[in-house]
Amino acid sequence: MQNDIALFSELCDELFNAEQNQPVAEHLATTNLYKELDLTLNEEGVIDDELKRVLKDIISKTPKTASRNFFNQLFGGRIGKATLGDLLSVMFNNSMYTYKVAGPQVGVEKQVLKNICKLAGYSEDSNGTFAPGGSMSNMMALIMARDFKNESIRTLGLQQSMTLYTSNESHYSISKNAALTGIGRNQVRYVNTNEKGEMLSDHLEELIKNDLKDNYIPFFVNATAGTTVLGAFDDIHTISKVCKKYNLWLHVDGAYCGGVIFSKKYKHLISGLEYSDSFSVNAHKMLGTPLSCSIIVTQNKAQLHHSFSNEADYLYQTDGDDFNLGKTSLQCGRRNDALKIWTLWKSVGTLGLEKIVDKQFELAQYARDYILRNNNYKLYSFKDSISVCFNYKDISAKELCTSLYENSDLMVGFGKHNDVEFVRMVTINTTLQKPDIDNFFETLERHVSEKLLKKPVS
Repeated sequence: MQNDIALFSELCDELFNAEQNQPVAEHLATTNLYKELDLTLNEEGVIDDELKRVLKDIISKTPKTASRNFFNQLFGGRIGKATLGDLLSVMFNNSMYTYKVAGPQVGVEKQVLKNICKLAGYSEDSNGTFAPGGSMSNMMALIMARDFKNESIRTLGLQQSMTLYTSNESHYSISKNAALTGIGRNQVRYVNTNEKGEMLSDHLEELIKNDLKDNYIPFFVNATAGTTVLGAFDDIHTISKVCKKYNLWLHVDGAYCGGVIFSKKYKHLISGLEYSDSFSVNAHKMLGTPLSCSIIVTQNKAQLHHSFSNEADYLYQTDGDDFNLGKTSLQCGRRNDALKIWTLWKSVGTLGLEKIVDKQFELAQYARDYILRNNNYKLYSFKDSISVCFNYKDISAKELCTSLYENSDLMVGFGKHNDVEFVRMVTINTTLQKPDIDNFFETLERHVSEKLLKKPVS
């Protein structure tokens, strides 16, 4: 094992060097994947030197999500203390279903959840768990809402069509989860949004009334704290009034930007969160922990247990339900995703996490200011968002982003709102500084000048 740790350290040095000298990995087309890399699995193993060579080849071709040229996804960067926690989790190799096998790690998870509940404005009678990702957090909220509306569903299944509500700009997992839980995609109602992509509560109420008139059972509303494309925040306070009026479960999907609970300056963006029934946040996004670190908390501690507990004498043999976390989890065997956010939080404190969140908004505004100063750009995003959406010189966003990727200059994606396609740059990468934002635009402009505007006419 000591030799493998030494090899790991050597490979990390290789990775760090690649991030500095080749921040965007050389593009490897899928047609060449198995030709350029030895990914075969054979009857005989390889000796250490050969394995090292193969691993170094893989490192050179793998996208560098911690580099300062990575703006593509809703995660990025690398924070040392969070990575330390994740590496320790691997070495411990505990499963989090019982206190007997996880020991103090159960306390680590419970402490993180307790503090998240407090920051969300939830009561003492709240609880939560870690899920395999934001999509599964949303599924857990949906299942709790379904069972809260009709507890017999757990044993009898659906007896009548139920309807749920989410905005046109919400995450795709909502309709996917409706299919997986037996609700059905056709029972998902999409609520109109304003020009920022924020849910319109008047339309929400109209849809609920129509469904009640048609003898459906409305049960769940999904609000979003940071829509995937524009980074918009739904008006939770207003939506919660509609939910209370019709006795619907309100879930706030904060996978992208729920981290604003740590910021005094930006917490107003989720005003009314305390009136929600459940709330999810991905610490691997705004807070910069390694993937994945997805948290869901709920005001209804009893419902969390009711929806996900199942007796298993061969498993739950010691300690009470409060310390046997498998009783409130979607999973049985479950890796320890709590330690990495705990080590980060412990090391920098709540104030340190606040600085991480605030910096992302500061960089996004810095990028917007650059765009507004330059006539060749058109801005589509707005203040108080960490998604910076724009077009440059009327060049197709898809063409530009693909060309930047294939030429290994930048990794940035594109999105669409109201049938307009644009580049979507996100400032969530925790390694970024203002010079990196300047470099992004300089690289993009140089690339357009050298690669796209000089393309021969076909």
